[in-house]
Amino acid sequence: MFMKKLKTIRITKDNIYNNELRHLYETSFPVEEQIDYDDLSRLLSVMPLDFNTYYDGDILVGLTVVLKRKDFNWFWYFAVKEELRGHGYGQQILTSLKEIYASSSLILDIESPEQICDNMEQRHRRHDFYLRNGFRDTKTGKSFQGIDYTIMVSGDKDFTQRDYDDIIDELRRYWENMPNEDSI
Repeated sequence: MFMKKLKTIRITKDNIYNNELRHLYETSFPVEEQIDYDDLSRLLSVMPLDFNTYYDGDILVGLTVVLKRKDFNWFWYFAVKEELRGHGYGQQILTSLKEIYASSSLILDIESPEQICDNMEQRHRRHDFYLRNGFRDTKTGKSFQGIDYTIMVSGDKDFTQRDYDDIIDELRRYWENMPNEDSI
């Protein structure tokens, strides 16, 4: 299927309050995996986040949020509208991101396809999608609120538990320095 190039719009604190974007974000990820949308807005001013939306013409297709880092860029959030999945949009967005961040590895965490759960099929499809697109398992994982996560990486660089711990420490510092509502 031939697809035209998607239009990318960078999200900043000035244009984040878009009802359609907020709806896509809040319905694409389990609540326990979301950063509150208003907190995400405030983090944009203190974190090196690439928050982008993707449009096919005037139709919002998806969003990505990447934490830019020197060694590993963390592919934090990635969503394609549910009714548009399976049409190649996710593939196109991921290919573009891999080109943008080609100078360093991308990491991501996904719900483990090994954990027994109600959405096993979805987890396996997601895991297979990333494997097909050049990501590999790192043998590093985490558990959060009863959910096991598998950490995957693109590129040849190894990713260890120490690398993960360093990123979490960095995130804590950003979170601690997040502006409050009155200062934005």
